Amino acid sequence: MKQIIFILIILLLAPSIYAKEIFPVPVGAYNPRIYTALKPCSEIVIDGILNDESWQKTPYTEDFVDIEGDLKPAPFHRTRVKMLWDEDWLYIGAEMIEPHIWAKLTKRDAVIFHDNDFEVFIDPDGDTHDYYELEINALGTLWDLFLVKPYRDRQQVAINAWDIRDIEYAIHIDGTLNDPSDRDNAWYVEMRIPMEVLKECAHKPVPPPDGDYWRVNFSRVHWDTEISDGSYHKIQGKPEYNWVWSPQGLIAMHYPERWGYLFFSHALAGEPHKEYRVPHLEQGKEYLRQLYYKQKQYFMDKGRYAKSLKQLKAKPFKIYDYKVKLKYEYNSYGYVITLGPGQGLPQICIREDGLTWLP
Repeated sequence: MKQIIFILIILLLAPSIYAKEIFPVPVGAYNPRIYTALKPCSEIVIDGILNDESWQKTPYTEDFVDIEGDLKPAPFHRTRVKMLWDEDWLYIGAEMIEPHIWAKLTKRDAVIFHDNDFEVFIDPDGDTHDYYELEINALGTLWDLFLVKPYRDRQQVAINAWDIRDIEYAIHIDGTLNDPSDRDNAWYVEMRIPMEVLKECAHKPVPPPDGDYWRVNFSRVHWDTEISDGSYHKIQGKPEYNWVWSPQGLIAMHYPERWGYLFFSHALAGEPHKEYRVPHLEQGKEYLRQLYYKQKQYFMDKGRYAKSLKQLKAKPFKIYDYKVKLKYEYNSYGYVITLGPGQGLPQICIREDGLTWLP
């Protein structure tokens, strides 16, 4: 009997004894969304009302989806975004359908996603480092951050004291704010972000040339609420919903490689323009990031990085069935993996903290 009890205890403890730490990797095919931003055809007034001629001639993005994509149900409230640009500004207009509009945070740089909010993420050169995050609630309270790296690569990455200069923004409420006695329709965010600020850490020409692209994404955090004492209260113990433009494949916005592609056209709003396609360069970067994920897991398992690509059991990268050469360099603190050149692909490098670059 004692032996049976001992075996049962071992079986119950086995999952925790042998539990393996898993590095979180996006699930699903790599298929970020694409949007082409045109130039305004007339003046834009930042008042939160997207009725200017330029906005009227500008299409919305696809409706937002759950942050995990097809793994979770579609959002039950619609969210979508428009974008425009010129030499001085990046314009963003967002529509959020919401029957109960509420917000409580009023102090700038508070953790705004504790309210329902709208969030903007911008990585101009797409290297996953030196990127921008803006969060705003229905009161117009802003939280702006600059991040030197994703959180997965270092703990202290966000510069919370950074404030974006000269930004203009406005909120429009189609309904009543913080009034549970009626039913609302939607709230809108309109932003004008200065290119002068975005170019500081863009590591590429800003304003962008025609056909250039950045990595961007948008998130809407939504909380379930209940009404008591004439006001809204979040339901304790219920997690927030995370709805995004381009799905991440996991519950984490700070995987910039999964954000969408924002292409810049020099055509005016309402004019015909070129349809852009993501170049093979980005497929090469994605291949390197898969190796980076494998190295992360290898380090968790072994306490060191793999010393060869063979140890990672990685498949070769191909363009039109042609293998592109791969080079691996290991050192005492990390590694550099270089893909290409070959088949029209330039050399692309990635290192242990996920930074990608063209040498």
